[in-house]
Amino acid sequence: MRPETKKNQTRPLRFSLPGVEFISTVEKYLNDRFSDNLFSGVVLIAKDDKPIFHRAYGFANRETKTANKTDTKFNLGSINKIFTRIAIGQLVAAGKVSFDDKLGKFLPDYPNKDAREKVTIRHLVTMKSGIGDFFGEKFIAMPKAKLRKNSDFIPLFADKPLAFEPGTNEQYSNGGYILLGAIIEKISGKNYYDYVRENIFKPAGMMNTDSFEADKLPANTANGYTKRNPKNELLNNADTRPFRGSAAGGGYSNAEDLLKFSSAVKSGKLIIPDDDGQPRKGSGLGSAGGSDGINALLLINGQTNYTIIVLSNYDPPSAEKVGEQIRDWTKQIKD
Repeated sequence: MRPETKKNQTRPLRFSLPGVEFISTVEKYLNDRFSDNLFSGVVLIAKDDKPIFHRAYGFANRETKTANKTDTKFNLGSINKIFTRIAIGQLVAAGKVSFDDKLGKFLPDYPNKDAREKVTIRHLVTMKSGIGDFFGEKFIAMPKAKLRKNSDFIPLFADKPLAFEPGTNEQYSNGGYILLGAIIEKISGKNYYDYVRENIFKPAGMMNTDSFEADKLPANTANGYTKRNPKNELLNNADTRPFRGSAAGGGYSNAEDLLKFSSAVKSGKLIIPDDDGQPRKGSGLGSAGGSDGINALLLINGQTNYTIIVLSNYDPPSAEKVGEQIRDWTKQIKD
């Protein structure tokens, strides 16, 4: 990756309206990053839920030179965790689970006794459980074709001791969200993928969002490309991705569907629970996901009413850097 040049650095600007001046500045910035091979993907900017900028850059498939389109589907990485949190909130609202319930109530056979008896649903949601991650030596060694459902991920971390006493610290945990997925399955009687499809994606009109299997990726889905290799060359990330995503991340969506999701959150059709399982106040949201050849960013500003969606099939921070720059510029607009 080439070092940043002056043309990609933040410039102090002041826009009178979210019109031609703002759009042309964003367009030039993205063209520069694409030209420098720093970005490949899709950017959507919406004001009051209406797109004011929607462009695609780079290749969905570098091998066949198939270009990204504005409706191309990308791997979301950990943005999927929002859907898992919403699902848990729905089950809490229905009285089927409490944020104070212990892990062992739903997963009595979970190998770690301390986790069964001490970790609550709240701890899992807020990443204060002390439960480890599934990324590590076991994940690297495991053929990714064996990771086909949520339960397949549990042996990758279930034997690890708690990193700390639940509730006393906070540490990012993909493993905790895998267990939330297993709890959703236990309570609902449905597999995780069916539950979120029926109770989150369909109500929001998100028809292009799902956890697709690696050998059944629909047309117009972007491959991921990573430079995280000894040669620092853009290589397909197929060997690093699980066969199917999980409750912790790895599903697919496109920019149009994420805008529908933004609208559903702002309207109250979908409720993201707070840390106590209650409806979260305010319509703002910031979420990102990233891994080898994967980077996605969703920013919803409830005060300015801008939604910024950036989906990239390059390594982090390809999407996050773009989205954060655009966010900073939207704050400079005088309506």
